Amino acid sequence: MGEVVLVGPELLEQTTKKVKMVRDRMQASQSRQKAYADRRRRLLEFTAEDHVFLRVTRTTGVGRSLRSRKLSPKFLGPYQISRRIGHVANEIALPPQLANLYPVFHVSQLRKYVFDPSHVLEAEDVQIREDLTVEVPFVALEDNRVEERREKPVSLFKVIWDRRTCDSTWELEEDMRESHPHLFSW
Repeated sequence: MGEVVLVGPELLEQTTKKVKMVRDRMQASQSRQKAYADRRRRLLEFTAEDHVFLRVTRTTGVGRSLRSRKLSPKFLGPYQISRRIGHVANEIALPPQLANLYPVFHVSQLRKYVFDPSHVLEAEDVQIREDLTVEVPFVALEDNRVEERREKPVSLFKVIWDRRTCDSTWELEEDMRESHPHLFSW
């Protein structure tokens, strides 16, 4: 009892008011979200001869051209921009292993590279053995410990391979004795 039955023009008028109210609220919400996004947005512009990193994603195609690994890098490079195409597209000089990719990328797929002298690597004289392995000299032995493996004590040494990158691994003592017997001649 107490319910009002709307018919005809009243129903149409009330429905029109509700639709207008929903549209106004959606418009206000969209403009508020746009204002939030615009505050964080920054225009990316690159010039020819700039160096950039290339984002590894499925949309760029770079992720498909590389072997998929869990720990693959998010960016590759740096690569040099060979020319600008419009405001948001850039052509990049890609290495031969990425020759199957189209070389034009959107600015959202690029990240500016800032030169750092520590990024320059010196070419080392690498000696490759007949079994196609390479001997990498270590810098120092830092620590040792004994672990239980299959209920047997195993002696391990912490080997520092590169102080600059803090690259180190725990190696078995027997492997170290075999490959570097002069360290254990005491």
